[in-house]
Amino acid sequence: MGDPGRDEPLAELADDLRRMVVETLCHAQAGHPGGSLSAAEILAALFFSVMRIDPRHPDWEARDRFILSKGHAAPVYYAALARRGFFPEEMLQTYDELDSLLQGHPDMRCPGVDMTSGSLGQGLSVGLGMALGLRLKAIDARVFVVLGDGELQEGQVWEAAMAAPKFGLDSLVAIIDDNQIQLMGDTATIMPVEPIAEKWLAFNWNVLEVDGHDPAAIVAACAAAQAVRGRPTVILAHTVKGKGVSFMENTHKWHSALVTEDLKEKALTELCVREVR
Repeated sequence: MGDPGRDEPLAELADDLRRMVVETLCHAQAGHPGGSLSAAEILAALFFSVMRIDPRHPDWEARDRFILSKGHAAPVYYAALARRGFFPEEMLQTYDELDSLLQGHPDMRCPGVDMTSGSLGQGLSVGLGMALGLRLKAIDARVFVVLGDGELQEGQVWEAAMAAPKFGLDSLVAIIDDNQIQLMGDTATIMPVEPIAEKWLAFNWNVLEVDGHDPAAIVAACAAAQAVRGRPTVILAHTVKGKGVSFMENTHKWHSALVTEDLKEKALTELCVREVR
């Protein structure tokens, strides 16, 4: 099997992932649209350009590891895995069904999933452990952890943030999907996490900031992180909640909401027009 999607421009791939997310959530009548759509370029960049992975051998020991700490964005994760060839795209229609490999939050039974996640705040700690384990085994692989900005309200994130530089884990890259909206409203109103960059700098991380909807910028930031020695990198990716679907953008109402058939068609129409442009 080849590498599906590898030759397709990353921006187009991101919109393909968005369409797959919308169709999956409409079929399931469950899930989280807003945070899935905001992370599309991040996942496209990682799975189709940055990470060293082999869909034919998902447990390859020398692979790069990926953790979706904001596990509620599983729909875009599954879309990326399917499009990359870890499992047939038709399997997306089983999302959130009883006994499916594609549960509402990532489950390690699914090919390509390196951590069962969903309880916010835990992913960075596990990523730290993975990076230490790879070092002990002398495996030259990287660990990428995607967190939500609202997730930064969890104390465990900052314990891991304190520990990773102490161990000099330059193979560890955290990417923050900074869409500034969480379940019940704006992060700035519920529990402010700003200034984010300054906080990570204070913990001695290498800090990079990018437009989270510019795949080339994300790829470049990951390359820059690889050149840094002796400390981990955090990439602050500025994004839009619900990106690509006008009625889902910049509102907490679409953090978790049902995608009806008529809204699916409206969303897909917008995404197809966006692709043509």
